[in-house]
Amino acid sequence: MLANRAGCGLADGMTDDTPIASPGRSVGLVKSCDVTLEAPLRLELGGTLPSLEFRYETYGVLNASRSNAILVPHALSGDHHVAGKYSADDAKAGWWDAFVGPGKMVDTDKFFVIGINCLGGCRGSTGPLSNDPATGKPYGGDFPEITCADIVAAQRRLVEHLGIKKLHAVVGGSKGGMQALLWAADHAEAVDRIVTLACGLRQPPLALALNAVARASVLADPRYRGGQYHAGEGPEDGLAVARMIGHISYLSPAAFEKKFARETVPGAKPTDAVQWQVESYLRHQGDAFVRRFDANSLIRITRAVDRFDLSGRAAAGKLFKSDGPAILAVAFSTDGLYPPSEVKAITAAAGKRGAYFEVATDAGHDAFLLPSESLFAHVRAFLASV
Repeated sequence: MLANRAGCGLADGMTDDTPIASPGRSVGLVKSCDVTLEAPLRLELGGTLPSLEFRYETYGVLNASRSNAILVPHALSGDHHVAGKYSADDAKAGWWDAFVGPGKMVDTDKFFVIGINCLGGCRGSTGPLSNDPATGKPYGGDFPEITCADIVAAQRRLVEHLGIKKLHAVVGGSKGGMQALLWAADHAEAVDRIVTLACGLRQPPLALALNAVARASVLADPRYRGGQYHAGEGPEDGLAVARMIGHISYLSPAAFEKKFARETVPGAKPTDAVQWQVESYLRHQGDAFVRRFDANSLIRITRAVDRFDLSGRAAAGKLFKSDGPAILAVAFSTDGLYPPSEVKAITAAAGKRGAYFEVATDAGHDAFLLPSESLFAHVRAFLASV
């Protein structure tokens, strides 16, 4: 078992890198795994889930000492499919394929990487689409309220099921970074180091407001029906608008200018519903989201994210243990959701065990999904540090 280590040799820094082509190779063709763990999970806000279903993927090889495992928790709308493709003709690889693979930032030639669809999700793990054992029907709007701490507690169950007592690292961006912080705060003995990207110690007020409006758009859709809707008959209009709201917050003003400016849709007439390129982009994102995500999952997960707040524990000096995991907190200069000031609060709370790195970019919050040479170098060095 690896010992906890501080002093990772990474100074506070800032890079003005532009995104690069991803180095390394693909993990290739992958498949997901399903498992049900029968032990109940008591939830932080009350209630119990009698069992837990997980859908997950792994990449790389677990070493003999089971000490090289890295968990990559996903962000709000992500899932377990972190890297690779399911077939040769897949149009799209996993959501962090540029970052995870042989020779990449999270190097699967060295590490055994785990991606898990989170509790409350809609891609195979226990969530609103799962059957309620009490009724034999999907939970729907009756799925219990959850917290990010519940999500992490569930993850730990699966990690232990895989025979891993201690993770080499947890690496996550946005909501994934919140989960990484909770591993360090509540499960310090079970992880050696963490990397957070584009998140802070709390959900800031702006993000609270945007999530509130996104949920309101779903709840106002007459097809929501209190969350008790059938597949294909749900609040698709409201869910699409919720996603459009989210995408506005993911890009910076400079990114909007660079990508769209005031360009109109070619051939658009004054009476057409969609006039602007940016409008077409948002409509496309909303329509695509509806095809792969569930409205009840969006509501439960955004509420869990909104409840995330470790700032009080940090102010009291009770957040991170002095012998706990080393922490690398990565900020992105134009991130409007979690600006550098929010990210620096992580390293302030971590003290000597914390390191900070800032990427200068005009991409906004979405920059944590874009490869950067200096970002890769810093994270690779941190993961390899002794």
